[in-house]
Amino acid sequence: MARLAACLLLVLVALPAGARDAVLVDRVVAVVNKDVITLTELAQLTERAAAELRRQRIAAPERAALERQVLQRLVLDKAQLQLAESTGLRVDELQLDRAVQRIAQNNDLALAEFRRALERDGVDFERFRAELRQQILLSRLREREVDDRVQVSETEVDAYLEEYRASLASAVEYDVAHILVRVPEQARPEQVEQARARAARVREAARAGTDFARLAASDSDAGDALQGGALGWRAPGRLPELFAEALRGMQPGAVSDLLRSPAGFHVVKLLGRRGAGDAAPVTQTRARHILVKSSEIVSEEDARRRLLGLRERIVAGADFAEIARLNSEDGTAARGGALGWVYPGDTVPEFERAMNALAPGELGQPVRTPFGFHLIEVQERRAADVSAERQRQLARLALRERKADEAYQDWLRQLRDRTYVELRLEER
Repeated sequence: MARLAACLLLVLVALPAGARDAVLVDRVVAVVNKDVITLTELAQLTERAAAELRRQRIAAPERAALERQVLQRLVLDKAQLQLAESTGLRVDELQLDRAVQRIAQNNDLALAEFRRALERDGVDFERFRAELRQQILLSRLREREVDDRVQVSETEVDAYLEEYRASLASAVEYDVAHILVRVPEQARPEQVEQARARAARVREAARAGTDFARLAASDSDAGDALQGGALGWRAPGRLPELFAEALRGMQPGAVSDLLRSPAGFHVVKLLGRRGAGDAAPVTQTRARHILVKSSEIVSEEDARRRLLGLRERIVAGADFAEIARLNSEDGTAARGGALGWVYPGDTVPEFERAMNALAPGELGQPVRTPFGFHLIEVQERRAADVSAERQRQLARLALRERKADEAYQDWLRQLRDRTYVELRLEER
């Protein structure tokens, strides 16, 4: 590894005849297991991070602090992408094409128009595709390593409803930002004390009036540091329990004491508080579906063609439920594809948009979601209040989100601690 790093440390360009020296045009600023991060790569991403901060109207930290933040983010991304590659996670060209197409559609643009729009903004289309591929890989890695392993028990749901009954009734929400100073797993006492002291300095700066978003961008070790640490509006139950407890006694504008979690030390700022009042009735949809997944063996086009064939049979008079039982690759297959009464937000956005576009009794065309291709039939709709069972469902979703976020931060910390990293940014 050391020899590889030494060989890659300098990139030299040839000079005219007679020149005695070479010119340094690039160098390695970090080694991450078998990969390296170059100064050019870091500089490009730092410029983009600075532009994004300007777009969000967040005061950028000093250049050196911003570089350190971007470098730490690059190190974590490299470590995750290496794990994804070594364990066989892939995004094929057809899946990537579909993802680009969805993004273009979400911007109300045809693919060619979307490409031209990117190029007008100075974004190379192939670079955009490469970065999108990485984002999809990171998302799938998190789903596999963390989200799919999170379990929520009925006892936890009962405790959640009891604890947050008042906030559920008033629909209170907090606008929150946070800063994390990470503590390594199995940290030595002096490492813990150093992290505590650093977090205390950040907290005092925040309480003295330093812009919190700028502090987050320069000092937070959390994944949202370059978004100013903003978590957005969240109900208490969708926040880490540690945060929710601290926020109860805080007024908008207040900064918390130091909060300790397995990940490290946190500083939380309450930006705002609101209550939505009594919940209005919502529209429920009773629907059923058939799911066909794509894989290394079954291409997306094959999955779509298979669903089109099943649709033709249903239109010709075949029983939807029977077709679903025999063909759907989903847990609802045994119920004939029945989803029951679905509330807004229960399904992924692509599924919900397609479902909402159908009239009762209408059978849609195949629609692509992250799970595969779906054939959706809407059976009926109704207006409904948020029932006790719905509250349990919302509580279960909130608990799952909370546990997944906490588990992901812990998983990232463990991954970083077992990754060989050599930082060389200070070697000017």
